Amino acid sequence: MPGSGISRGARAPVNVLVVNCGSSSIKYSLFAMSEGGSGDVLASGIVERIGEAGSRIRHETADASDVRDVEAPDHEAAFALVVEALTGGPHAVIPSLDRIDAVGHRCVHGAERFAESTRIDADVIAAIEACVPLAPLHNPPNLTGIRAAMAVMPDVPHVGVFDTAFHQTIPPHAFLYAVPYDLYTEHGIRRYGFHGTSHRYVSEVAAGMLGRPPDEVNLITAHLGNGCSIAAVRGGASVDTSLGMTPLEGLVMGTRSGDIDPAIIFHLMRTLGMDTDQVDDLLNRRSGLLGLSGVSNDMREVIRAAEGGNDRAHLAIEVFCYRLKKYIGAYTAVLGRVDALVFTGGIGENDAAARRRACDGLGLLGYVLDADRNAADSHGPRDVAAPESPIRILVIPTDEEALIARDTARIARGM
Repeated sequence: MPGSGISRGARAPVNVLVVNCGSSSIKYSLFAMSEGGSGDVLASGIVERIGEAGSRIRHETADASDVRDVEAPDHEAAFALVVEALTGGPHAVIPSLDRIDAVGHRCVHGAERFAESTRIDADVIAAIEACVPLAPLHNPPNLTGIRAAMAVMPDVPHVGVFDTAFHQTIPPHAFLYAVPYDLYTEHGIRRYGFHGTSHRYVSEVAAGMLGRPPDEVNLITAHLGNGCSIAAVRGGASVDTSLGMTPLEGLVMGTRSGDIDPAIIFHLMRTLGMDTDQVDDLLNRRSGLLGLSGVSNDMREVIRAAEGGNDRAHLAIEVFCYRLKKYIGAYTAVLGRVDALVFTGGIGENDAAARRRACDGLGLLGYVLDADRNAADSHGPRDVAAPESPIRILVIPTDEEALIARDTARIARGM
């Protein structure tokens, strides 16, 4: 049926292309989604260094992997490479774009407009554009990806899945800043939160691991990677989160400072003569683990430097884990009852020492790690808490693409 996005029967798998468009990259995954919500990954990959020298595409299927240098002067050319890889390259998985039933797009900032995943139309595109001042580094490339995909697949549904949507349940006393109220009502200055797709995904998996419905479970979810955030989730709904109006607030991150005294900004401008762009660059791109350690924004590199005797690298790790521990304690107080603490993201999933440091001293609050379980070289969802721990401590690999595919298939089937 033209324009419906579903062409092979209501119970046939729905082929969903998931697109995550950044400022210089396009990540993609093609899923075959069953009616029950599960899906198989047919192919995935990334086009990197768009608009730069040394562009390349990495394309992977179940039985093959291909990496090659390409010409990708802009996102439109990069998306054409994605189409070629899926349909006509040596590792094609579909004969043509006609086999794609729907496209799901990761959208970073939807402000207060979107509390759930939404089919993209002209009004939705205008709303994403209106949020550009709130996410100038993220929303423009998201829009570029949407337009590039819609240009070559105009007759299938395109769905926006917003990082901010999961956090729209946060109450006003948690999302408001103590600044003049008209800054919120007239200019949208408030906490929005991000990484919502990841927090939502691991919350649902955690509830399943606990054997309870999501609306009966209270969780603290910590997404720890180059970008970091932590959320308090009560009964399946976010009630607080560390990232704020922008992805700068909260935890220490790879290159972002997280929480600072806001007067530091005025001090830098007055005493060092920095302008707003220089301060923005300092706090967003030259701070965090990179700024503290002087080594790298990659926790793995910082750990290696610390193990080699680099005192600044060791201090960077200490600051990172101390800030995380403070938020765990604060959100324990917010929730009152916590059923599980969840670690996800590259650091959360793979860095046993960071998990140990974050939980050290929290036994009185109910967080008791099992040293052997935590240190085990394991993969997949797992419980690393001691048997006697009142609160379970879970490690759950996030899969934002799978959740985007699931929402997109649901919306496409319901049309």
